[in-house]
Amino acid sequence: MVPGGPVLVEGPVEVVLEDGRTVVSDRFLVALCACRRSRAYPFCDTSHRRRTRPDNPDNSDNPADSADGS
Repeated sequence: MVPGGPVLVEGPVEVVLEDGRTVVSDRFLVALCACRRSRAYPFCDTSHRRRTRPDNPDNSDNPADSADGS
């Protein structure tokens, strides 16, 4: 698995969807969508890379940028 991204599976694969349809990929490595943002679901189209900015204006990912400097 790729954190925040797809599940990589050695192909070829057949995936049975919730509605009973079966989709097939004959690629040697298949990226299956884990975030459900993909327009090519169940296959990954890298939609997981598009993220919205957090509502909090301070950058919580980088403590050096916080208001108190800690």
